[in-house]
Amino acid sequence: MAENSTSAREAAYTEGVPCWVDAQLADVAAGERFYGELFGWSFRPSHGGTVWAYREGRSVAALAQKTDGRLPTVWTVYFATPDARALTVRIRAAGGQVVTAPVPVGELGVTALATDPEGAVFGLWQPGTHAGFGLRHAPGAFVWAELYARDTATANTFYGGLFHDALFGPDAEPDVGRAPVTTVFPALMPPHFLVHFGVVDCAAALGEVTRLGGRIQAGPFDTSYGTVGVAVDDQGASFAVLQR
Repeated sequence: MAENSTSAREAAYTEGVPCWVDAQLADVAAGERFYGELFGWSFRPSHGGTVWAYREGRSVAALAQKTDGRLPTVWTVYFATPDARALTVRIRAAGGQVVTAPVPVGELGVTALATDPEGAVFGLWQPGTHAGFGLRHAPGAFVWAELYARDTATANTFYGGLFHDALFGPDAEPDVGRAPVTTVFPALMPPHFLVHFGVVDCAAALGEVTRLGGRIQAGPFDTSYGTVGVAVDDQGASFAVLQR
């Protein structure tokens, strides 16, 4: 994950707030070329062969080498928590599943993977020296995560129960939305989170995706939170670009 946190940043990542994203790729060097050109990212090596991406010298994401070619090529969003193990207990009780039990990542923190009742995968992050994004809500950085669900009422109950304060509390400024899968994707597409990165011009960014060897799945289209384009990189990982 990324650099040491400050107390102000730590305070921003209360439980249930998206605090990090990473991509599992077969070819990390190719990922650096694709996303480096698309978003203006620079890269530095990190824990366990992962590379961190930086925009304006501040951490925005990580690219990780897939350990098994059968694993999906995918972007994952991580939600902050002060206690990953306790949260996994609550996830199971609410009808979700734990894919990967909490495990330390050096001194950086503790990570885990889980699914909601419909099978959408998300990560948990308990901070150590790394609290989360060094930069977000800006071009070339994380701005939004949309959950495409089969049953949005089930999703609201599950995530609202886990992360009520982050989603609905008096100080909530949620970076997560929920929509039916069929809003954008074919009906057979499984429920999933779609990570959105900020851009100045959505149409121009989609043009760059095509130039770099990726492809466009949908858009540009207007939403309540901005103009969105859904794309797939040159290795098969889906993501979105968001112009606000």
